[in-house]
Amino acid sequence: MNKLTLYGNRYSGHSYKVRLALMLADISHDYVHIDISLPRGERPEDFRAASRFGEVPVLVADGVPLCQSNAILQWLADSYGALGGALGERQRVREWLNWETNRLGLSLPNLRYSRLIAHYEPAVEAWLETRLRADLAVLEAELAERRYLAGDQVSIADVSLSGYLWWLSDTGLAIADWPNVQAWLARIAAQPGWQHPDELMSPDIPE
Repeated sequence: MNKLTLYGNRYSGHSYKVRLALMLADISHDYVHIDISLPRGERPEDFRAASRFGEVPVLVADGVPLCQSNAILQWLADSYGALGGALGERQRVREWLNWETNRLGLSLPNLRYSRLIAHYEPAVEAWLETRLRADLAVLEAELAERRYLAGDQVSIADVSLSGYLWWLSDTGLAIADWPNVQAWLARIAAQPGWQHPDELMSPDIPE
């Protein structure tokens, strides 16, 4: 049995993905909230030692740090035999994880960050919104044909792609405009162990 410690942040959908997978798979772990508003040199020493790229999330398994959310999800599926998809579905899982990295995992968090905090140039926001709408259209079409992205059961592909979608309203878009995606999120939310990121990732002491 691995001793697991997850370092994450309450506003990070990438951190949420990993903790949600741990919860859905009922894997025991410790969670340490990292205040990423602090300069990197002022963040806790144990986190800085573990985080190769200075980012959250980091999962430390028996003293070995693992980074990058989708790579961590794959490690969890391989190590615990949970959420990896059935044998014939694993290629689809890998494809969706890689698609998320360059598509939804880029467009949605960056547009959210801009509209909440950074306020990028209008042309940049417009590009991000166009890209996000295209990404949601891909999901909408896919989920018209299946309950989950790889098959009949939730997998790390669903965990990964849903990570930031619970905060879609922060971008100014409404999930109801993509009813198949909305229904898919409802199915994920009905899983034992699921919690909304605002609850699951909340630190013990508010920032």
